[in-house]
Amino acid sequence: MGRVNQEGRAVRTGVDTGRCIGSGMCALTAGEVFDQREDDGKAVVLRPEPPADSWDAVRDAAGLCPTGAITVWTEARPDT
Repeated sequence: MGRVNQEGRAVRTGVDTGRCIGSGMCALTAGEVFDQREDDGKAVVLRPEPPADSWDAVRDAAGLCPTGAITVWTEARPDT
């Protein structure tokens, strides 16, 4: 499970597979969080709540996605 920041918030990420064109930028940028399906190359999220040490890479992957299919948000953790 991902770590929380000082404000007790965690980063979460998701992929809109309807928008994804399979460019692979996410998997190349944050391979521990994203991969690609073998059948069509579309992105899949391996770790929807990535560890804190990959948050920057996840944000970079979202910024590099040519279709904007990756969403990154922070949310309060209910257990904090």
